[in-house]
Amino acid sequence: MVSLANVDVGGIFSGLGTLAKDLRTAFTGKEPIDATKAAELALKVQELESRVEEGRVSIIVAEASSPDKWTSRARPSFMYVFYLVVIILVLAAPFVGVFFPAQMETFYVNVASGFKAIPDAMWTTFGIGYLGYSASRSYDKMKGTSK
Repeated sequence: MVSLANVDVGGIFSGLGTLAKDLRTAFTGKEPIDATKAAELALKVQELESRVEEGRVSIIVAEASSPDKWTSRARPSFMYVFYLVVIILVLAAPFVGVFFPAQMETFYVNVASGFKAIPDAMWTTFGIGYLGYSASRSYDKMKGTSK
């Protein structure tokens, strides 16, 4: 009769761990990465992501400081158009709605349909562009290179 008290459970689990590592090496051809190597790789990834972000900011700053008026004014012009749309929808349309409530209800249904027709990716692109522009303007103002 076999007694469970005499079974080396630690040895069994150690053997299973070794078997799992050997199977991984056999299937993938790769040795498992130790914790130090994983930490080094994570640090390198973080450094690369930081450099990419610095590159994005430098592109925005370069475009904003470009001598070409079309390039340097494109983002602000788009923002002004966006602000104009918001002002019309928030201030002007409700004022007109006081005098023409039935037509304004139809107007807002149509506006809502128009906004829902814009794909999420475009909203994301707009949001990132807006935040990038705002960050660039803040950076320029802190640095003292902008008005």
